[in-house]
Amino acid sequence: MKSTMVQKRVTGMPAQDGAGVKLSRVINQPSYRHQDPFLMLDEFKSDNPNDYIAGFPPHPHRGFCTLTYMLEGRMAHEDSQGNTGEIGPGGLQWMRAARGMIHSEMPKQEDGMMWGFQLWVNLPASEKMSDPEYADIMGDQVPEVVKDGVTVRVLSGEFDNQQGPVTLYVVPAERNFLYLDARFSSAAELEVPHQGQATRLVYVYRGEVRIDGVTLRAGELGELRADGDLLIKGSAEAGMLVLAAQPIGEPVAQYGPFVMNTEDELRQAFADYQSGALTQ
Repeated sequence: MKSTMVQKRVTGMPAQDGAGVKLSRVINQPSYRHQDPFLMLDEFKSDNPNDYIAGFPPHPHRGFCTLTYMLEGRMAHEDSQGNTGEIGPGGLQWMRAARGMIHSEMPKQEDGMMWGFQLWVNLPASEKMSDPEYADIMGDQVPEVVKDGVTVRVLSGEFDNQQGPVTLYVVPAERNFLYLDARFSSAAELEVPHQGQATRLVYVYRGEVRIDGVTLRAGELGELRADGDLLIKGSAEAGMLVLAAQPIGEPVAQYGPFVMNTEDELRQAFADYQSGALTQ
């Protein structure tokens, strides 16, 4: 007999990042570390400006990609490559830091709800020192698949013949990265066919869903079995993220904003940052 589809349940833990932004850290907390290739998942949600107004001032990255996805509120981006952008509800900012970027992400509002996610996705060693890239994607540029009672926003990868706009890797087909936002307007079922990825996660950000007899509620992540189609039964107004990717299978050496394969590479990243060579 096959084991249940949900292998593990994880609850986000309170944390702070940037200049004191309050958030929930789901992946890369003490009890739930990297899930190859996913390095970190944070949810930030507050209508109190004191929780988010200081934002994420300039800071460096090397060796991976960042994706910021907004449900509510507005966020601006600036980086050392001269890129600038601003997104609102439903929009994404993605950055392939690769060999090095210094960027800031700052709220473009003084009150109201700020609600979104930041996801860090690792790069294989062959791409860690590639050229950095950035793109901001407006909410109306994200394709949607509407089924009975469910709207699926395709952020990356393919679902129901719709292709998401985010491409993280130099050779995308090698990694097959899937990132969906599924929103239930009524109690309904959604099937996500298995696409061959061995790392599969779901994160519920609103309401509750039931998968193979296991109920996941808002603020909970489910680590899924590596095989089999995913059948989700969502409550009315439920919302969830679906993440799937092929593991990279390489050593991970991380210190703060640098993610490389060895300690020597980490030391070089710090030296390059201190000397100004990180972004050259």
